Amino acid sequence: MSDIQTESPSLLRRLAAISYDTFLVLPLIMVSVAVGLGLRTAAGLEPHNNTQLTILDASLVQLIALTSVIAFFSYFWLKNGQTLSMQAWRIKLVSSSGGAVRFHQAILRCLAAVVSAACLGAGYWWCLFDARGRSWHDHLSGTELVLLPKVEKKKKP
Repeated sequence: MSDIQTESPSLLRRLAAISYDTFLVLPLIMVSVAVGLGLRTAAGLEPHNNTQLTILDASLVQLIALTSVIAFFSYFWLKNGQTLSMQAWRIKLVSSSGGAVRFHQAILRCLAAVVSAACLGAGYWWCLFDARGRSWHDHLSGTELVLLPKVEKKKKP
């Protein structure tokens, strides 16, 4: 990252932020899937009986869920580099060049994070061994997480 010396957030802090974000993302997924399946039903594509729920239905649900998650994270990362939980934990996502995250980086980071998690979390554990504290998805997307300094609270007179 540019000339500014920054500290990378610990793995524990990252996992805490992920846990917080999970509570925000799960309801979003539920609503998105409900709307998607409702639109399918409204279009007359409802299966004739319950035995016809197929791989196509499961794939549709997974696609809607993945799209919702990517949209959630990308929106916040592109807006100010932080999701709501990242704000609470003082974590910010920046481009490795030091600037703001770009659209393609946000999408690539989301997709790479899925791969990182699918490998039993190995992509996340990698930050413990990387000199700059970067995970697999940081490397693949050209981004990194930085720990923001504490904001001094103004004392009341």
